[in-house]
Order: sequence, then structure tokens, then C-alpha cells
Amino acid sequence: MKFLTISDLHGRTVWKEANFDKYDQIIFLGDYTDSYIVDDETIYTNLLEISQLKQANPDKFVLLIGNHDAQYLHFPHYRCSGFRAWAQPTLSDFFAKHQNLFQIAHQEGPYLFTHAGITNKWLKRLLTETNNESLAITPDYHLAELVNEIHQREPWFRNLLFEVSPKRGGSSPFSGPIWADRSETKTDYVAGFHQVVGHTPIHEFTTVGDESGSITYTDVLQTKTAFYEITIPD
Repeated sequence: MKFLTISDLHGRTVWKEANFDKYDQIIFLGDYTDSYIVDDETIYTNLLEISQLKQANPDKFVLLIGNHDAQYLHFPHYRCSGFRAWAQPTLSDFFAKHQNLFQIAHQEGPYLFTHAGITNKWLKRLLTETNNESLAITPDYHLAELVNEIHQREPWFRNLLFEVSPKRGGSSPFSGPIWADRSETKTDYVAGFHQVVGHTPIHEFTTVGDESGSITYTDVLQTKTAFYEITIPD
């Protein structure tokens, strides 16, 4: 199957330049909101149009949650830079009405898609805090399903997904899949999985690792219009 990932739009409409007919699935990696250059109306309209794609073809389009989206989806929690207080009621209302369209993680075999990435240290903490220490996390295990299920639990469990380490200005011991910094994930990505993430701006698509495990950074839209393509064997 052929996949296209689109990362960190922050209101940009460049996703419309992609030919979706060429791909079996399109995965938006989150951060649809907040921008230093795009106005509120464009951000909202962009988000609405992307959600309409998902509603019209739910199996083809996957919409992940980024840290900039979480602060409106779960307002008043999980605040980060770029927060638009004046736009918050409208955006929070939108996410409340369409929250079933969004998820934290997506997985195809050993390929794992999140906004920022999952590290061994954070994953160990997650399993411990949720009483899942006995789970064997191998490429055959559907890690995305576990993460998405925890997102639906009560806030105490959900908070684990939005933890922020000092690397990103927080106080948690490790960052979760919404906030993990590249300095954390590039040295501690989970063996056996091939992760694809956005979140950390880079100039070129960059992969760290090999066939035994890797993480690919795709947030290049600040410098050029490019989307990461990947073919995953059936």
C-alpha cells in the first residue's frame, strides 16, 4: 500500500496540491492550528475542509492530534506556544463536535505514525502507570491501539499522553507522543518499529535508524512544500 503523510500545516493550504488519488491512505500528522502568519479564518476553514475529507472517506484519511490541537481539544489543559485565546471558543467547539475524527496514533504493521514520536523511556512509564508492565511490545503488537484507547480514558491516564519533558520546557520525566523532542526520539526510538513523525522542524526528510527500527522526521513545510511518501508491503 502507498501512503502519504502531511505534517504540521499550521493553517497552510498546501495539502491541496497533493494528488490523493495516487495513494491508498493519507495521514495528517497533526498541528492544524496556530500560526504566526495565517489568519484565524484560514486556519478554521482549512481544518473544516480536512475534516470533511475524513468524513467523506474515513478509511482513506487519518487525522492525528498535534500539541497545538490538543490545547483546544482539551481546553483548558495542555497549553503551548501560539495559543490564540480569542479563537479558542470556536476551535474548542469544532474539536468537541468532531473529536471522533481525530486520534493520537496510527499503525500499519510495524509502521507507527504519531505527531512527535514514542520513546522507550516514555513507553515504559506509560505501561507502568497503566498497569500494563506485562505487555510484550513487539512489532506484532498494535501499540497505536493501546495509545488511542488510553486517550479515551479519564484525565489521569490521558495526561500521560501529553507529558512534556524539560527538552520542550516541561517538568515531566519524558515527553509523550504529542510532545517528544527530536533530541529524545533520535536516540531512544522503539526497536522493531518504523516511526513517522512531524513536530520538530527540519529542512529535509531525515531518517535515523535502519531496518531493525527507525524514526523519520517530516516537518519540512516551513522551508518547502513536500510530503513524505512511503510504501508498506501488504
